[in-house]
Amino acid sequence: MSDAAPNLVLSPTAQVGRDVTFGANVVVHDGVIIGDGVVIQDGAILGKRPKLAPTSGAAPLGDDPLVIGAGAAICAQAVVFASARIGEGAIVGDQAFVRERSTIGAGTVVGRGSAIDNDVTIGDRVRIQTSVYITGFSVVEDDVFVGPCAMTTNDDTMNRHDDSYVLRGALLRRACRIGGGAVLTPGVEVGEEAFVAAGTVVTADVPPRGFVMGVPGRVVREVRDEDLLERWR
Repeated sequence: MSDAAPNLVLSPTAQVGRDVTFGANVVVHDGVIIGDGVVIQDGAILGKRPKLAPTSGAAPLGDDPLVIGAGAAICAQAVVFASARIGEGAIVGDQAFVRERSTIGAGTVVGRGSAIDNDVTIGDRVRIQTSVYITGFSVVEDDVFVGPCAMTTNDDTMNRHDDSYVLRGALLRRACRIGGGAVLTPGVEVGEEAFVAAGTVVTADVPPRGFVMGVPGRVVREVRDEDLLERWR
């Protein structure tokens, strides 16, 4: 544990691994599990419990702890909620926000000011750029790229529904790419190795290797062989 951690608030029930570095003004709530070699920068808040509205349909949190894998970094003023999982070597950028029951895979980067809502699953080696919003109940598979200010949504009714309504997040398949400022409507699936151009509004599923652009988004061609992920590793 670092000796230089002014104003650190560390719960006695938190578990801290070897060689963990704390910045100034960090808050670590009850039950948080921090792996070896984790870096926690100034002002980060770990293990926060959600404050839900009385009308919220979110599931109860339960007692699952926040777990941060070895070698991960939680950057300045990021907030990571109780019951989230941060994979080994992942980076949660400055002022980013990861809510309860969400999982961030190994080697994934969540950019500055991005928000990962509750019950989201993000795979390994994903690149989420600045100011992205990944809505609740989305799934982002391995090696996906999400450009700055892209947005996903999960409620067609915009909160005009009863308890039987099921929120539907996005499904982003392996190695697809979402351009900056794109908007994905509830429940859409973007296929493996597909490409969504900047500013596109995606209102229908995108096939694997589909190259989509426009408002609403339309497939204009197929992603070329030379642009597939395997050529860039």
